[in-house]
Amino acid sequence: MVVEVDPIPAPQNEVKGQRVLVLSLSGPSGAPRCLWTHSAPEPVTSYPSLHPTPPLINPSTTEPSPSHPTSPCCHSGAFRRNLEVDQNRWRTGMARFFNSGSVKSTWCMLSFISLSQTFSCSASCGKGFRNRPVSCVTGSGLPLPEEDCRLRPEPARQRRCRGSRCPKWKTGGWAECSATCGTGTQRREVSCRLGNRRSPDETECSQRSRPASGQPCSVTECPSLYQWREEEWQPCSKSCGTGHRRRALQCVDQLGKEVHDMFCASQVRAPDSEPCNGHPCDFVWVTGDWTDCSASCGEGFRRRLVSCSEVHSGNSDNYEYGHQSSSNCPGTPPESYSPCTVGPCLAPQEWRAGTWGPCSVSCGAGLMERNLQCETADGQQVTRCSPDAMPERRKVCSNLDCHLPVSCRDVQRLHGRVPDGEHFLRIHGKALKVYCAGLQTDTPQEYLTLTAGERENFSEVFGFRLIDPTQCPANGSIREDCECRKDYSAAGLSAFSKVRLDLSKMHIITTDWQFASTHEGQRVPFATAGDCFSAARCPQGQFRVNLSGTGLQVAQGAHWITQGNYAVAEISRSEDGSRVTGMCGGYCGTCTPSSSSLAVILE
Repeated sequence: MVVEVDPIPAPQNEVKGQRVLVLSLSGPSGAPRCLWTHSAPEPVTSYPSLHPTPPLINPSTTEPSPSHPTSPCCHSGAFRRNLEVDQNRWRTGMARFFNSGSVKSTWCMLSFISLSQTFSCSASCGKGFRNRPVSCVTGSGLPLPEEDCRLRPEPARQRRCRGSRCPKWKTGGWAECSATCGTGTQRREVSCRLGNRRSPDETECSQRSRPASGQPCSVTECPSLYQWREEEWQPCSKSCGTGHRRRALQCVDQLGKEVHDMFCASQVRAPDSEPCNGHPCDFVWVTGDWTDCSASCGEGFRRRLVSCSEVHSGNSDNYEYGHQSSSNCPGTPPESYSPCTVGPCLAPQEWRAGTWGPCSVSCGAGLMERNLQCETADGQQVTRCSPDAMPERRKVCSNLDCHLPVSCRDVQRLHGRVPDGEHFLRIHGKALKVYCAGLQTDTPQEYLTLTAGERENFSEVFGFRLIDPTQCPANGSIREDCECRKDYSAAGLSAFSKVRLDLSKMHIITTDWQFASTHEGQRVPFATAGDCFSAARCPQGQFRVNLSGTGLQVAQGAHWITQGNYAVAEISRSEDGSRVTGMCGGYCGTCTPSSSSLAVILE
């Protein structure tokens, strides 16, 4: 079998732009030649190295295959397979059976890959891609589905390509800052270049990627006309622990003259306070002086202040008194209470009063007296009785047969609008000396003159407060010599020479200050006291009520109530009820008569 390769003209239905190679094949019996076509990019006239070539005709086969179309150009009983020439290599295609009959030789209908002309590069400059369409067609150029060419290698549809050189931005160096101090700007040259050529209008380069031609710059700060002047630091607030120290800052001009702070608003302000002395403090137990023994004779107790305090400046005598946690101090705290013995107690003694003598007048109000003696239980006269517990030696008396007015209005009715003064009134069948005020008005009022004076009739709200309210210095006996501050706003001291009476109820109205003088702070009601001194049952506020010589005494049922926080009241009465004293206070607390007025009775 001889294979010849001849360049012959392509048939009319050849795809344009393609070269067709015709392979001439002669069979064993001189049968007509069969033709195969293949598109090629360059004309090929001969292939000198074709051996060995695949057999194209099998002479032993005499029957056509019923599954393949017959060829109009092949010998009866012969079969062929497509060959395509590609760069001096044979590639074997699919074998097909043909039945020529008496038909003359023509072009065989063979499928192949048709390659059309490629497109231009996708990038006008720089790297890109070049694409070409690839399709499956017959030898006559008719399109076929791509699966008909699945046994053939598909030519590449895309390859890389490069366009011309792209223009790009070029920058120069930054120029010097426009400002000699403070903030300015600096600039640089930016140009669009294509190689060594410069684009005059910069349209060839992308404006989005254009580098900045200017930027802010900062040199040294400009000298200010104003600046902060720093004074020396003050001493630290504490010599150990966490303290603070302060210094003064002043805004000054170039001449050093102080100006308003607003001129230095743009300048950095140095701190005017800072922590200092951060090293820890030493803690020690500090004890105060022992108080007097609680008993005047026999056994009692005494107490002292014990606190955990800081030691400053390395001096064991330099303490900062304050309520520190006891866990800071080493060891067991010293005793704050201790028993004490003053001496053997003497036999008890008390005042003993004799019977009242006759009234000094036969009509109206007078006085009567009685004898008082201080005696022991066995009747021995002694001089150790307390003057505060001494009963009244004299009192007012009256003759019930005399006709007396019963009120100051009655005095006005009997005597007209006379000057204010003392008058005897008949109260519950007894004559009582009463001061009538407002006799020249339509509403005269009754007042009781306190013969004991203002020193024995006053009310006080104590004004000092302990720095540490949990303490009670000196067992409450020290009032103003203490670690205190005087800042209680409700403090005051009022003294009374007369008090107003409500004869219908037999009460002293405690909130009438017509005949009272306030010596300090706020006005304080009669028979009232309080403080904000301590929360440790350490009252300092005082009041005194002394009705001696007035013919009245505090009713047995009168009592005082406490108000406020940690409030406490210590009330003492004389045996005859003419005198009452009280120590009241708290943190903060007061005591007042329970009915807001003080009940009294006739002697």
